[in-house]
Amino acid sequence: MPILDKFVKRQDFASYEDFYENFKVETPENFNFAFDVMDVLAREKPDETALAWCDERGAEASFTYSELMALSNQAANALRRIGVKKGDPVMLILKRRWEYWIVLLALHKIGAIAIPATHLLTVKDIVYRCKSADVFGIICVDESIMQRVEEAEAKLLSEGNAGVGFKAFVRNVHHTENAPAAPASWIDFKALLQKESSTFERPSDANGVLAGANEDVMLLYFTSGTTGMPKMVSHNFAYPLGHIITAKYWQQVEEGGLHLTVADTGWAKAAWGKIYGQWLCGSAVFVYDYDRFVPSAMLEVITRHKVTSFCAPPTVYRFFIKENLAVYDFSHLKRCSVAGEPLNPEIYEQWKAGTGIQLREAYGQTELTVALCSFPWFAPKPGSMGKPSPGYDIDLVRDDGASCDMGEDGQVVIRTGKKKPTGMFGGYYRDKELTGSVWRNGMYYTGDMAWQDEDGYFWFVGRADDLIKSSGYRIGPFEVESALMEHPAVLECAITGIPDPDRGAVVKATIILTKGYEPSNALKLELQEHVKKVTAPYKYPRVIEFVAELPKTISGKIRRVQIREEEK
Repeated sequence: MPILDKFVKRQDFASYEDFYENFKVETPENFNFAFDVMDVLAREKPDETALAWCDERGAEASFTYSELMALSNQAANALRRIGVKKGDPVMLILKRRWEYWIVLLALHKIGAIAIPATHLLTVKDIVYRCKSADVFGIICVDESIMQRVEEAEAKLLSEGNAGVGFKAFVRNVHHTENAPAAPASWIDFKALLQKESSTFERPSDANGVLAGANEDVMLLYFTSGTTGMPKMVSHNFAYPLGHIITAKYWQQVEEGGLHLTVADTGWAKAAWGKIYGQWLCGSAVFVYDYDRFVPSAMLEVITRHKVTSFCAPPTVYRFFIKENLAVYDFSHLKRCSVAGEPLNPEIYEQWKAGTGIQLREAYGQTELTVALCSFPWFAPKPGSMGKPSPGYDIDLVRDDGASCDMGEDGQVVIRTGKKKPTGMFGGYYRDKELTGSVWRNGMYYTGDMAWQDEDGYFWFVGRADDLIKSSGYRIGPFEVESALMEHPAVLECAITGIPDPDRGAVVKATIILTKGYEPSNALKLELQEHVKKVTAPYKYPRVIEFVAELPKTISGKIRRVQIREEEK
């Protein structure tokens, strides 16, 4: 019996309406993904591939379900031996190394709290995370991040804070035996692993001091901090089951297939596409480990390894369509999905023309799972977020809390008065005040603005903080940015509002030009006329600034708030 049958009794639906009303996830008491899914799969199909990995330099590795169980058991024993207990927060800075999956499952088995983090963290970022979450230990790759961890710990100690309980490193597969020795204060995780037993008995308290409520914290994600300091998003042990919809009905992974999501393990997108839902739906996970994104190299990897389903942000597809897609064999690739920002229709059409595959979009947040999606029962509208997922009671509201009319911009809210969607966060860790500011009166305010069309599709407008009010109009940055991105001169751009004595605010475009274009007044006029033709004329940028780079968070998101502050 497929593992999914244990959690979802009905999986086929006649229509979107049937799916929305009748899809249900059954969450067992004291559910633990590592024991109740992965170890079960290890017993039911021990020799089937669960994880396939390769890197940009040609190294490859593959792991069966039984091998993952044995390795995660060894890792759990090793971590317990160095002091990790239930509830201890452990930070993982492992990029796309295959060891990430082993360690994450091990932490789940212990009942510890995993904190995935990006390798792009600065010393200041590491200090902030260690203090905010009382990080017990850090496991990271053996690159410059080790030095930053050392500096962060020294700063913590100098400020009177406790240091981390342990520091372990995972050596690069390409390092030779002559690689420099690690500092004495670090533990070689591979060496630690090899000493341990491949048997690990399920602890009675791995998840469940709350009598089966599944409310113990399993994951902590720090948001990317586009509007302020990163927030700590806590997810409980039921969270993996929320990603059944992600994998089966958005990404549409196949039983026995091979799924690739482009994401660093430091971000929540990895949880969406590189572990939970995919294994629950019977698909192996494929990992491509690279430092520099080369479109042709990724396309070659996808086709050579016969990836069956693929998910990436629009930027990746934007580069793909510039390649000669005709030289690649896409016969094994069946489904493609996209998220992270709304999709430009031109990318949708060119990818479909080159591969025959429709791109299906979805919307969510680190705090959520898939909340809106272009599901298989209806045709996607390029650029639309789609329609609500089962369990998500979504509305658009005005500033006074009243529901919006069709076509009217409003903030996306999730009504949770009757039931909270499976996989939705439990609040911001250790911050009831912040949680209460966005989740009140039975509604979670996403901070995102959208509108709904006559067919029930939702369309992203922008972050509520990014909306521009000009001469009585409310202008969302995304539509203007999308219009500019269609012009060949624009490589990247950000739309913000700047104060104006007559209009309240006017639209400003901060633009990075593509190679071959130079800043000029003539080009400004050309871009302004282009926007007037593509979208409503009143939305055109009255102010245009050409720059060499845009301020971004460590996750690569544009910090419009910083651009606005620099205008003051």
